[in-house]
Amino acid sequence: MNLLQITSLLIVMAGAFGAINYLFLKLPSAIGILVVALFASFGILGLDLLMPTLGVADQVRVVVTGVDFSDALLEGMLGLLLFAGALHVRISDLREQWRVVFLMATMGIALSTLVVGTGFSWLTGMPFAIALVFGALISPTDPVAVLGVLREANLRKSLETKIAGESLFNDGVGYVVFLVLVGIAFPADDHHASGLADAAKLFVQEAIGGAALGIALGWLTFRVMRRIDDYSLEVLITLGLAFGGYELAVYLHVSAPIMAVCAGLLIGDIGTKYGMSEETRQYVNAFWKLIDEILNAVLFLMIGFEVFAIAFSGDALIASAFAILLALIARFAAVAVPVTLLKPFRTFSPGVIPIMTWGGLKGGISVALALSLPDSEWKPLILTATYVIVLFSIIVQGLTVTKVASKFGREPDLM
Repeated sequence: MNLLQITSLLIVMAGAFGAINYLFLKLPSAIGILVVALFASFGILGLDLLMPTLGVADQVRVVVTGVDFSDALLEGMLGLLLFAGALHVRISDLREQWRVVFLMATMGIALSTLVVGTGFSWLTGMPFAIALVFGALISPTDPVAVLGVLREANLRKSLETKIAGESLFNDGVGYVVFLVLVGIAFPADDHHASGLADAAKLFVQEAIGGAALGIALGWLTFRVMRRIDDYSLEVLITLGLAFGGYELAVYLHVSAPIMAVCAGLLIGDIGTKYGMSEETRQYVNAFWKLIDEILNAVLFLMIGFEVFAIAFSGDALIASAFAILLALIARFAAVAVPVTLLKPFRTFSPGVIPIMTWGGLKGGISVALALSLPDSEWKPLILTATYVIVLFSIIVQGLTVTKVASKFGREPDLM
């Protein structure tokens, strides 16, 4: 199948599965599409067991594995999704929460990586360096999954800003940590850093370079849009910023996700206030909300069908069940330690630790990073554990985060 046929098939299925969810399951849109896709996947696998001569599962597996999920997300959809998500986060709100967001996106990632890596190495006998790679890819909260759920959760503004801000930035930091650890664990792969000097250089190049590029491109776009009063052209310009800026960041070897977030924050705050008319603001917001909804639907559909790309085994599923617990413990440490360190200097709203722990969802980025790993004897186990954690996170945590927020955050917001 060519690219147009695959894209058409994904959009048709996302629409069909979305309709099934809307009419029958009535779950949040993206989660419902994922659940229907999983039911369809397991149904095809069950049909193949009953009538193996049909070979339906093998045909679907060929199509699924023919779509490079890692490239499709990391080098295609992610830039648009991050830009769309950042458009709706106010810089003024983020400024109030910057300390906790910064600590969770740096110290939190490091703690989570260490906890998951140590526990998974002890649990499975996996070499410690490779287990740390697994810890790095599963530690970042996925901004796509998190922002999708936040739209349904109606959390307090301060908590929403913390969770959204952290999820928008920690995947960039986590990706840098992932690249460094892959270089250490798989030294034959020459594309990654392999020492402390390389790690420092990579962090500066990826994180700081991505932020600088995003701010520069966002500011340039803002200055151009101030001189224009044509909503269709201005929407097109923002689309060009998201597409072109992301590809430029990839070409320059700086963090494309951080570039997209910084550019989106600038356009969504300063750009909408001082560079757009009211009519343009309405069209830009509506356009990017639609893009966000469509790409979220397609992404969650793809996650549901990735079950065909994973080789499940009994031992791997048992290890994956324990990995879910490890991931939750690691997430708790990533939230509790920064909050505890900052408590002498500021007051936190009630329930911040349990709500942020349960609201730190994993998603497609973790699956994409696991698929991008070099081939090794441990890759199937890592991929299975990652997929199981992601499914648990999106379905179980995603559907219950509102109840957790209601239980632990009943007092008025103190922020």
